[in-house]
Amino acid sequence: MNCTYHYHGFDVEVAVEADFSWLGRSALSSAGYVAVVRICKEGAALAVFSPLRFGESHGKPFLSEADALMGGYSAGRRIVDDLFSA
Repeated sequence: MNCTYHYHGFDVEVAVEADFSWLGRSALSSAGYVAVVRICKEGAALAVFSPLRFGESHGKPFLSEADALMGGYSAGRRIVDDLFSA
């Protein structure tokens, strides 16, 4: 799942990937999801910096694709606000 959001002159691109690293020993565990966030100036092809991978707190993956998508968008907005807003 991929989505691009426009926020304060930037494109926040969020891609959701399955994360199987937390399956551990239990075969009953399900995969989690991580958000890969890429931030570009609006309309530009080059990212401001390398893509960032986000999960939930303590390095655990998100439980659903929707949570990963919204979590990635929220993280991207915070980065734009913190680094590029005057």
